[in-house]
Amino acid sequence: MSSANVIEIFSSVQGEGKYIGCRQVFVRLADCNLNCAYCDTNFKRSDFCKVETSAGSMTFQDVKNPLTAAQAIDLIKKICAEVPTHSISFTGGEPLLHWQFVREVAEAIKDSGVKIFLETNGTLPDELEKILAAIDIISMDIKLGQNLLSVHEKFLRTAHEKDLYVKLVVTNETTLEEFLSAVEVVANVDENILLIVQPVTPVAEVKAPSAKKILSLQAAALSKIKNVRIIPQTHKIISVL
Repeated sequence: MSSANVIEIFSSVQGEGKYIGCRQVFVRLADCNLNCAYCDTNFKRSDFCKVETSAGSMTFQDVKNPLTAAQAIDLIKKICAEVPTHSISFTGGEPLLHWQFVREVAEAIKDSGVKIFLETNGTLPDELEKILAAIDIISMDIKLGQNLLSVHEKFLRTAHEKDLYVKLVVTNETTLEEFLSAVEVVANVDENILLIVQPVTPVAEVKAPSAKKILSLQAAALSKIKNVRIIPQTHKIISVL
C-alpha cells in the first residue's frame, strides 16, 4: 500500500483549460521538481492534509500525513457521493513525483465510473508511462524559459494517446521567440492538440500581458496549431478554490 504527503482534498470546479467549469474533486499533492516564478500554489509538505468536510463547503478537517492510498480512496469516494463529479484531478506541486500513489488511487476510483484527470508540468515522461493506463485526461503545462522543451516533447509523445491538451502560461515578459519555440514542440507532435494560452494571474513581480500581446500570440500559434484558445484562470475570478 503506497502513501503520499497530500496538501488538500476538496470539491470545486476546474478553473483552467478545456474542462473549465466541470465539477471535480481535487487531490493536491506536495512537492514539485520546478520553481516557477508565477506559481500561486503552496505545495510544501505538511503534517496534515486539509480535507473538505462536505463537497463545496470550503470548510476543512485535518487528517494526518502521509495519507495511505486506501485513506485517500475513501475520502474521495465520500465527496463524490455528495455531488455528481466529472473527474478526479491529481494536481500539485507535481503529482507524478508520487506516481505509485496516484496509480493506486486512480485505479480504484476508475471502477466507480469517474474520470481521472492529471494536471502536470510535463517533465516526467517515464513516470507518466507507468500510470498512463489509469489516466483519462491530461492537462500539461509547457514551462517557458526553463530549457525543458526536449523533455516536454518526449512527454507529449507519451501522453498523446489520451485526451490531452497543453497550457502555455504567458506573462508581460514572454517573448514571441520563446513562445513559438514551445508552439513548434506541440505542432511537431500533432497540430491537432488543443493549445490553451493562459494569461498569467499577476503575482509578486510577474505581470499579465496586454490584450494586444495576447491576441498577437494567439495569431502566431494559429499559424502552426489548429485549435488555440485564450482562457484565463476563471476560478480566481469567482473566488473558489
